[in-house]
Parts: sequence; structure tokens; C-alpha cells
Amino acid sequence: MESIPKILIVDDEKNIGFLLETFLKREGYEPFYVSTGQEALKIFDKQPFDLVLLDIKMPDIDGIELLKEFKRKRSNINVIMITAYPSIETAVEAMREEAFDYINKPLDLEELKQLIERALAREKKVSKTKVFHYGNIVARSPAMLRILETLPKIASTKANVLIMGESGVGKEIIAHAIHSLSPRSDKPFVTVNCAGIPETLLESELFGYKKGAFTGATTDRMGLFQSAHKGTLFLDEIGDLSLTLQVRLLRVVEEKRFKPLGSTQEIEVDIRLISATNQDLEQKVTAGQFREDLYYRLNVIPIRVPPLRERKEDIPVLVEHFLKKYSKELGKEVPKISSSALSFLMEYGFPGNVRELEHIIERCVALETGNIILPESLVISDFKKKKHLLKEEAQLPSEGIDLEKKLAQIEKGLILEALKRSKGVKKEAAKLLNLSFRSFRYKLQKHGLNKIDNNE
Repeated sequence: MESIPKILIVDDEKNIGFLLETFLKREGYEPFYVSTGQEALKIFDKQPFDLVLLDIKMPDIDGIELLKEFKRKRSNINVIMITAYPSIETAVEAMREEAFDYINKPLDLEELKQLIERALAREKKVSKTKVFHYGNIVARSPAMLRILETLPKIASTKANVLIMGESGVGKEIIAHAIHSLSPRSDKPFVTVNCAGIPETLLESELFGYKKGAFTGATTDRMGLFQSAHKGTLFLDEIGDLSLTLQVRLLRVVEEKRFKPLGSTQEIEVDIRLISATNQDLEQKVTAGQFREDLYYRLNVIPIRVPPLRERKEDIPVLVEHFLKKYSKELGKEVPKISSSALSFLMEYGFPGNVRELEHIIERCVALETGNIILPESLVISDFKKKKHLLKEEAQLPSEGIDLEKKLAQIEKGLILEALKRSKGVKKEAAKLLNLSFRSFRYKLQKHGLNKIDNNE
């Protein structure tokens, strides 16, 4: 039997609090009403709430500060903000701190009911770890689901977005999803790789130039800012932008106008700016390598994408997605992946993240002649394999380890792998392990593997 969802109501207006309490009871929920931020923090620590309804204007603690504290204590808690003073700034600030949504006063109870149902449905979906599909985005992990389900709300605003994460996590795919969900979806999505264009060329690429602006400028050329007019400009690897270009970019971000090289006339542009970086921009600001004012202009809505090693629940569904994708492209039957190959991928650290996994699966589909992918089919460089294995084997838990048991587990695993490669022929497996057949049979008995029915 499902438990009744518990909902915390935080509002200093007691008539609103009692109204919500009555309404939620009638809808079959278990409400808890408090009128101050201090009371909210105390009861939040004592009860496992499924949802919080939080007023932004509180007398003792600001609602946004309460939201931050709730998220610090439980990062996956859904919070619906209530405000009598709706504004774009309020909405952006709430989303920055990962509120589920917000609703204006006077309250529309039917709208609130729908919001609550959506929030609780999301909680249930995350707990059941269903697979999320959107274009080229496939995810199952709660961390990614929380990001992806905020995209429609982010897309509906004009606020600048900064996507942070290691190389290969899918920052450009998320940027494209925001554009596709936005009112600008029928307008251009223009990508600029700030690290891939030499600094001497990047300024003219971004802002364009007039004929005669420099040697070789034989015609006028439109810049990428102008090309993205009415659409979205995606600045990838923004952390590699020089300080000189940062100054020019700041002016465009603030004023939405610029002069092409060699021109005296300004051009106005209407763009949605999404930036991405694999660097720690706050650290670069501290080191004087990135302008603080530009950082805050770009970082209106931050999105942090976790590396693949921190969301391993996504690996099986990504593998399945890439197997289907490249089988279709190459006109081949979709192969299966063996449990041992999938186990290796689940244990592998993926320094190249999702991009590396995609390349591994693409190679497997292209080169595999059978209908099943085995561990030896996984084309991973020896350097990466050794680096990964050394990292895994060198880890010592803080509480210590049973070394004999650990070594026995490793030995048993290698024996099973040798048997698999030799197709069960024990003499061949013994050779792979550089063991005499007598020693090999002793180890089979030691690990309870002597009953395996295969040819010697």
C-alpha cells in the first residue's frame, strides 16, 4: 500500500496556510503547516517530506534562503515557490536554486493541484528510475532526470545559461535541447568553439568585418552573433576566451549591440546566449584569468552536468541507445551486449564520458562479426585500460580491507575469464594463466569451480 504524500506548507499568512492545509487534506495529502522559516527548518529535519510549498516573502528567513537550505539538506526535494510579487527575476532566482516551479498569489487551487501532481509524479518517476528520452538525450539516473526535467522551464525564459561539466558529458546536446524547447526553436542555433578557433580569427568570426578591415578582407562578412539573430548562440569552451575578447563579449551581452571590424555602425542583435565550459570559472576569476562581471552575466542559470562515472545507472540505457543508433546507420542487425562486457563498462572510469562510450559502441557495431559483444570486442586503448585498472586496484577503503579475500576474488575472476576465452577448454585456460594443468585444477577446486562440465 502506498504511503500518503507528506507536504510541508511554509507561509507567514495564516489564512493562506489554513486554506492550503484544508485543501491538501481534501485532496488526500498529509499537510504540515508552519508560519516561520525557523519552524520550517526544525520540522524539515524531523519528517521525510515529499514536497514543500514555500512562500518567497518570509518575515524571519527569506524564502530563497530557505530553498537553498532545504536543497542542501536534501538535494532531491521538490519545492514549489509561492509569491505575491511575480517577476522574471523571481522566476530566474527560484530556478537557479532548483525550485520545481512557482505559483502566484492569489492562488489558483486547480493550477496548484496540477503542479503538486506533476511534482509528486516526478518524484515517483525518479524513484522508479524510468528512462528519459529526448532527441539524442537518454538518461535514467536521478541526477540527470532532475536536470532534464527543468529544461522546458529554462527554455521558456530569455536568461543566459552556463552549462558546466567535463569534456564529453553532453553539454552541447543539452544546449540544443534548451533551444529546441524555446520559442526560438524555428530560428538559428549557432555553435562557436572558443577553443577551436585561433584568437586572431575568433574576433572576426564572432563579430564579422567590413571589406578592407584588414589584409585579405576582400568582401563584407557577417559574424556569428549576427547569424544567430532571433535564435540561440552557443559559446562552447567559454573558459578559453581571451581577456581582450571577454571585454567585447561583455559589452554585447549587456547592450545587445556591437560593431563589426572596420565598421563605424553598430548592429543590434536579439539572441539567447548559452555558454559551456569544462573549467572551473570561479577559480579562473580568482586567478584573474576570467572577468568577474562577465562570469555573473553568463551564469544567470547554471547547469552542472555530472560525469558518467557518477551516474552509472545511465550506462546500460546509453549502450542500448548507441547500439540501435549505429546498427541503423551501418545497416546491421542490432547486436546484444554480453553481461561480462556490460560489467566491464560499468566498472570502467570513462575519462572521456558519454562521448567515449559512444565511440566504443560505434567501433563495436562496425567491427563485430557476430551477434554478441564480448569484453574483448571493447576497443579501449591499453593506456586507458591500465590507468583504469590501476586506479581500481589501488583503492583502499578507509575501514581497511581483507587482502586475502580480495586477492581470492581477483583470482577467481581471472580464472572465469580464462575459461570464457578458451570456450571452456581447461588446458587452454591454464595456458592463458601460465599455470600447470595440475595447479589450475587445484585452483578450480579451491574456488568451487571444479564442477564445470567442459572439455579438458
